[in-house]
Amino acid sequence: MASSDLEDLCFHINTKISTIKKTLQLRNIGQEASLKSTLCKIGNEMALLHDLLNQMEAEIQQQEKLNNLLKELQKSAEREQNEAQHLRENIPPHLPKPTQSCITGLIVKREELTKVVEPERVKKPTKETRPIKEVPLITAEEFESVPAYMKGRLTYEQINAVVQDLNKAVLGKYKIVHQPLKSMNAAARNLYHRFLEDETKDTKGEFFIVEADIKEFTQLKVDKRFHSILNILRHCQRVREVRGSRLIRYVIC
Repeated sequence: MASSDLEDLCFHINTKISTIKKTLQLRNIGQEASLKSTLCKIGNEMALLHDLLNQMEAEIQQQEKLNNLLKELQKSAEREQNEAQHLRENIPPHLPKPTQSCITGLIVKREELTKVVEPERVKKPTKETRPIKEVPLITAEEFESVPAYMKGRLTYEQINAVVQDLNKAVLGKYKIVHQPLKSMNAAARNLYHRFLEDETKDTKGEFFIVEADIKEFTQLKVDKRFHSILNILRHCQRVREVRGSRLIRYVIC
């Protein structure tokens, strides 16, 4: 047998002997009347301490479960916040409007129903008012197709904001044009006569505006940025220019 194995065996035997001695000493102490009450209290305290440790362990496990649940709720809240932020940053700048074909179809259907329900009624011919033509908004695909040198730092939203201002000017102008002359006040009459003077043979039957109309009905600044956006609108075939008599007429395509 190697010396190291013998030393380990001796150490193990000595440890056992020491443990037995301590056990015998404790047993002898426990038999003393003066120490029995103290040992009984220590035993009770140990039992209470054991119960307290069990309660603490159960509470720790409960807190760990709660912590895991809160982490899941946090992840879910972050996902919801990211989705809400994405929706907020990508709100469509406009709602789709009914197309001219839909409006015409509704008018035709209404006329057909009127004819069926009231076949004997004879209506006087009325002067039809053409619906005011507006500039369609630029789509995301069209914006991507615009050359980079035209866009510069302009954004999709900025271009469509100008489109909406142009439509305000178109609606403001042609509401006056379609208004009966007798019902106009002095200011509207002056505008009406100016609108007639702006007409040319090239704009007959077209919807168009000039810079004066933009300044009259909107807060849009007719500056370098505005003309850059007009270049994009011409590129996307939203408007075209008719020049003459020192005026630039923006005709709605």
